[in-house]
Amino acid sequence: MKLNEISDNAGATKARMRIGRGIGSGKGKTGGRGVKGQKARTGVAVKGFEGGQMPLHRRLPKRGFTNIFREEYTTVNLDRIQTAVDAGKLDAGKPVTAEALIAAGVVRRAKHGVKLLGSGEITAKVAVEVAAASKGAVEAVEKAGGSVKLLAPVAKAEA
Repeated sequence: MKLNEISDNAGATKARMRIGRGIGSGKGKTGGRGVKGQKARTGVAVKGFEGGQMPLHRRLPKRGFTNIFREEYTTVNLDRIQTAVDAGKLDAGKPVTAEALIAAGVVRRAKHGVKLLGSGEITAKVAVEVAAASKGAVEAVEKAGGSVKLLAPVAKAEA
């Protein structure tokens, strides 16, 4: 058997119906759209319309709100920092800041700051300067001989 000889089992695939190709085809003239009216025309999608009855999405109450003061952090795990140090992208002697992480390609943008999370292991002795950090991450960095300094979050996010 060769790759060019492989095919589906007989009857596994069905040929598509060619609509609007004459009355004799069974799907000619109106092309399966019934007769006249809005939905027989082209470019019509009546999403959520319930025939004049108040649509479900308008019958239900509105819930929640968007907090405009919410601070969003870019998260970085310990193993990502360790990988960058091992690859030589981050210098363990210098403080690991948001700018250093962006330059090393660990994160794309800092948003309101960087939050350090404790997933993975870290063996390098690094001084980390971030906007937020989890308890586990702080313990792991200090256990490896490093330090974590918490900074004030950036006033405006870079979108």
